[in-house]
Amino acid sequence: MKKLILAAVLAGAPVFAWAEGVMHKIAVHVNSGDAQVMNIALNNIENVVSYYKSKGDDVTVELVAYGPGLIMLMPGQSPVEERVKTMHLGLDHLQFSACGNTLAKMSKKAGKELSVMEEAQVVPSGVVRLVELQEDGYAYVKP
Repeated sequence: MKKLILAAVLAGAPVFAWAEGVMHKIAVHVNSGDAQVMNIALNNIENVVSYYKSKGDDVTVELVAYGPGLIMLMPGQSPVEERVKTMHLGLDHLQFSACGNTLAKMSKKAGKELSVMEEAQVVPSGVVRLVELQEDGYAYVKP
C-alpha cells in the first residue's frame, strides 16, 4: 500500500487517505415552531451520530433555526430547552445556530432585546448559513 501511495504521489496524482473512518457533515434545518418537529430534528441528530460512531466514523452536525423555528433556541420559551442543553454537553461537534434576522425581527416586535440560549450562536442569516454549509459539503436534512 505504501508503495502504491508513493507511486501515486510521484506521478502527481492526488492522494486522499484517512487514518480511520470518514468525516460526515450534516446541516439540520428547523423553521417550524412545532415541538414535534423540533424533537424529530433532535432525534435525527442523535440517531445519525450514533450510527456513524458505531461504524468508527466522525460526524459534525449544525442545526440552523430561523423563522418560527427560532423559538427552539430561546431560553424560557423553547419546548426542547433541556434537551438542547443536554445534547450540547453530550455530543461533540454539534453546533446550534440561530438566525440573526429572525431574532432582530422578533426583538423589534417584542419591543425589547431578545436572546438565544447560551448553547447557540447567532448567525447573520439562517438561510445564508444553510447555503454556506451546503457549499462546504454538508448534507442537508429537514425533518
